[in-house]
Amino acid sequence: MGRLDYMNLISFVIPSRNNKKYLEWSYDSIRKNLGYTHEILLADDFSDDGTWEYLQEVQDKDIGVQIFRNEGPDRKGIVYWYDFLCEKATNDVVMFFHADMYACPNLDKEILKHLEPGKVVSATRIEPPLHPDGPEKILMDLGIEPEEFKENDLLSWLISSPELHHSKLSKETTEGIFAPWAIYKEDYERVGGHDELFAPQSKEDSDIFNRMHLLDYKFIQTWRGFVYHMTSRGSRFNPMSGGAPGKDSPEWIHTTTKNMRNFIRKWGTIVQHDQYMKPIVSPKYDIGFVVENCDTHMLKELEPWCSDIYGDWVGHKGYGVNKYIEEEQKNTTIDLSKKIHSDHFKPKNDVVVRFDANKLNANNFQIIIKLSDILRDSGEVGEMEYEIFKFDIKSLDSHERDLISVG
Repeated sequence: MGRLDYMNLISFVIPSRNNKKYLEWSYDSIRKNLGYTHEILLADDFSDDGTWEYLQEVQDKDIGVQIFRNEGPDRKGIVYWYDFLCEKATNDVVMFFHADMYACPNLDKEILKHLEPGKVVSATRIEPPLHPDGPEKILMDLGIEPEEFKENDLLSWLISSPELHHSKLSKETTEGIFAPWAIYKEDYERVGGHDELFAPQSKEDSDIFNRMHLLDYKFIQTWRGFVYHMTSRGSRFNPMSGGAPGKDSPEWIHTTTKNMRNFIRKWGTIVQHDQYMKPIVSPKYDIGFVVENCDTHMLKELEPWCSDIYGDWVGHKGYGVNKYIEEEQKNTTIDLSKKIHSDHFKPKNDVVVRFDANKLNANNFQIIIKLSDILRDSGEVGEMEYEIFKFDIKSLDSHERDLISVG
């Protein structure tokens, strides 16, 4: 399969839940600025704001649109929908788009200019100042709702050769990945799609980006192709879920907290990336914690950071551990009963770390957070002590590449 030319087609995949006014704005921008050649796949994830009725109207007038609906009673989330829509896409290239994004003119041409097998290309986001600025985006307040969007100001800026007077545009490309991003459908299928561990959403993108990085995909951000992004209206700031511009919804707080813990369980670190959002993947070691004086509160703090944890779970404490497993198991597909053990069992992990939970504080907890990198940098096998921790390192074989496959 050779490199795409500008005439090849993209399948835009866009899930939405209670985002009707943003979805209308987003769909209109694709058709107005990029024409009717590209396919658009739209999914209504059990909305109650008229989204499905709108999608039916769109399909009636636009033969390039496929629509799908979740009848409920629960939402499926973007982890499900992105994989489903990608499977239904009929073009060689899929673009993972958000319902609160406006496609600027020439977005498709600038994406396809750089896209080829083994590469993932992201557009540059222009955003209102709802989040702090960063090297990978442009802050420009052109409205935070579709009805107040300053479209003419944006289009005028785009035709004014902004690269001549905006320092961030001095390079045509940098190396990073975030939404919206485009990829060959074959490459997406090769990485295995999204991991259901992160359903319904949150941290699913960081996980798949890590896996793409381990498959040596090249990440490209074009600074000539743009979207205007209303920012997190489908999740974090979704008013239908109790959020507002700059106000986190309770639903998002729950899912992002839940899935950061799942990300740590899987990768052994928090989400890591460089200034341009290129993933940083640390080694994943087989680590067992043997902990004295570990109550259920400390168990909750420690459990995600290891492959196995061993403690004195007897009497009242044992009931507490069982209650923790029962309550926390609802938040993960990882079987917690297989990683929480009595200290009567001898650890079989490659790296065994022994410590007293009563001696943990904010400073030495940082050693746990950075343990993968500390072990990698030391490169030493054997017994040693560091701060409050006693290490028995039998092997430093790492297993991060085992995490590429899902299911």
